[in-house]
Amino acid sequence: MIGRTPAQIRATRPLRHGVIADFEMTEEMLRYFIGKVAGRRSRAHVIVCVPSGITEVEKNAVVEATLGAGARRAHLIDEPLAGAIGAGLPVSDAIGSAIVDVGGGTSEMAVTALGGMVVSQSLRVGGYELDDAIVRFVQEHESLLIGQEQAEALKLEVGSALRPDDASVFGEVAGRDLLTGLLRRTTISARQVHSALERPLRQIVDAVKELLERTPAELSADIGDRGLTVVGGGALLPRFDELLRLETNLPVTVAESPLTAVARGAGAALEELETLDRLASRHRGRRRRLR
Repeated sequence: MIGRTPAQIRATRPLRHGVIADFEMTEEMLRYFIGKVAGRRSRAHVIVCVPSGITEVEKNAVVEATLGAGARRAHLIDEPLAGAIGAGLPVSDAIGSAIVDVGGGTSEMAVTALGGMVVSQSLRVGGYELDDAIVRFVQEHESLLIGQEQAEALKLEVGSALRPDDASVFGEVAGRDLLTGLLRRTTISARQVHSALERPLRQIVDAVKELLERTPAELSADIGDRGLTVVGGGALLPRFDELLRLETNLPVTVAESPLTAVARGAGAALEELETLDRLASRHRGRRRRLR
């Protein structure tokens, strides 16, 4: 709907980079979802996935918005942990598992063991930034202004995480010519789209490498055997798993149904609320000791 609404309607994203950008709209959105699933008068327990790198203030805002929307209790779970659960990794075992979640607003990566995250990395680069990179590239090299919807369609049509071998693959976009102000169509090659995506993809790869550098030695051995598991919409970008494999020299697996892995993991975690509360209490106690 963004960019397609009439003048009297404003379409916004209440969440940006995984955190609340518009508190009132977020509360209304949650109220609608809770009412649709549990009924208007139900006081449901709600679990919300949040980026691993958000601050305590941002976490409190999520809890407040969820309770204000009618939830009886609000539980938070880190997105990488939910993604690992949804991907079927042995999160509760004493085995290191590496998960990479490339979502719309953030990229989250973590190493899990014994029911929690041992090390994690959060990067505010995701699918939206990939689309923005294509918009900027077309604007700079073709003097054509296109919307994010056109950029996303072009990414899905001819995008690739590695430079395409075939130079004859093209996609078509339409927008406003910045020189004449008139509407114009043009073709963009798959290699041009790859050039546009190189910088944000490099940021994601560098974050994965930094995570691996901070991983304890014993867990590094597990990851060397088991490799990386990729979830999120970014996992659907062609050859993204191959890019990670070349850069890390590790086996890379794309989870089954990567788009829904985090949501499915959160649903499974909701059935283990006592365990979540116990882990949260342990985390709070550890923070008090560190102070």
